[in-house]
Amino acid sequence: MLNNLPTEQLEAIETALREIYTADAPAVDETAGFGIMLRYPMGWVEADGSPYHHPTGKRIRPLMVLFCAEAAGGDWHDALPAAAAVEILHNFSLIHDDIEDNSPIRHGRPTVWQVWGIANAINVGDATFTLSFQALHHLRDRNLPLSTVLGALHALGDTALTLTRGQHLDMKFEHEQTVTVEQYLQMIQGKTAALVSLSAYLGALIGCGDVERAAIFGEFALAIGLAFQIHDDILGIWGDPAVTGKSAASDILSRKKSLPVLYGLERSADLRARYTQTETFSEADITAVVTELEAVGALTYARQLEQDWNARALDALQRAEPVSPGTEKLRGLVDALFERQA
Repeated sequence: MLNNLPTEQLEAIETALREIYTADAPAVDETAGFGIMLRYPMGWVEADGSPYHHPTGKRIRPLMVLFCAEAAGGDWHDALPAAAAVEILHNFSLIHDDIEDNSPIRHGRPTVWQVWGIANAINVGDATFTLSFQALHHLRDRNLPLSTVLGALHALGDTALTLTRGQHLDMKFEHEQTVTVEQYLQMIQGKTAALVSLSAYLGALIGCGDVERAAIFGEFALAIGLAFQIHDDILGIWGDPAVTGKSAASDILSRKKSLPVLYGLERSADLRARYTQTETFSEADITAVVTELEAVGALTYARQLEQDWNARALDALQRAEPVSPGTEKLRGLVDALFERQA
């Protein structure tokens, strides 16, 4: 998806990540296998410790850090520790989410808990969480003001709390019959958009040292994160399988409480009856659900909300007064995120 973006930053991110794991986890006992466990979710090794050569993540968030640092007028190299920190924090959240969601597969291979068990996976997640803060401490090596380093650490901690709250809400909503659209938007703001927002904020803070201007960059990325999740929700029902790689209406089949579904459930007694009375959806049920969602305007609503958040993002980006070449790289990243079409 990100093939057309600058590769220099991607390579620098990968180098920074590997250096963090080497420099900040020297006491890891490789013979006991813990080092392998730590590196496995990063996409560097197989479960037996042999090299793994397939991508396990798009590095969207660290790219956002670097591009915002440049767009704020700074040197993106100074932001590499922050780029590593947000990617490591993201991987921490995935390790624990996979346990909590009982997910056996991520990026086409077994999840950490599936390979080594839940107890080990919790431990790996805890170590990964700690390494995200260790990574951010390397900002001290970049001759940045102490206030910038401390502000970055505070922001990372705040976002970690927001992430866990978002995951809590996601799990809570799975067992509730009624979830409102507003509640759902609050959940994805925490679980999905908050870390994207942090990425932009950290990059801009490092790039310009101005907290208020950095907050506007964060506002831009928060809106992008929300628009992206809504876009993904649309694709989960109306996406082209040849493009998305998922079966048609996959979110209906899995009974996922995505935005269009929640909007439809609020407005259709027929949908509520199907979701409460039908244990397993047949092809006919899926067709009927999609038809009813379109009839009550769920697709139109979701598309409009996506456009609204995109408009807010563009407005915030303009107010942030970005500079070249970071601006063009940021726009390229956003375009790549939304290149899949419903």
